Amino acid sequence: MKQVSGSMKLELAQYREVAAFAQFGSDLDASTQDQLNRGEKLTELLKQKQYVPMPVEEQVCVLYAGVNGYIDKISTSDIGNFEKGYLDHLRSKHSSLLDTIRVEGALNDKLKGDIANAIGEFMT
Repeated sequence: MKQVSGSMKLELAQYREVAAFAQFGSDLDASTQDQLNRGEKLTELLKQKQYVPMPVEEQVCVLYAGVNGYIDKISTSDIGNFEKGYLDHLRSKHSSLLDTIRVEGALNDKLKGDIANAIGEFMT
C-alpha cells in the first residue's frame, strides 16, 4: 500500500494548497489546472461507502490507477462508476493478480506491469 500511495500524499497536499490559492481567482497555467484536476479525482477515488470495506489488494489496484494518471481523463462524477467497473473486471478476469498482491504484500515491476495491463484492458 505504501508503494502505491506514497506519492499520493504529496500530490493531495499540493492540491489542497493550489485549490486554496485558486479560490481567489486568477488565470491558472496548464500544469496548475492539471494538478487541480488530478487532486480532485484522487480525492473522489479515496471515498468509500460506510460499512463496505475494500480489501487491500483492491485498494492497491484502484490507487495505482489514480496515482499513475489513468483516471485523469475521466470526469469526476464518473470516478465511482469507473472504480466499480474496474473492480468487477479485476475480480472476474484478473483474480490471480489480486491473489498475488494479497500474498506477496509488495509490488515488484512485474506486478506493476500486470496492473497496468489490467487497467489498459479495462479502459479499451
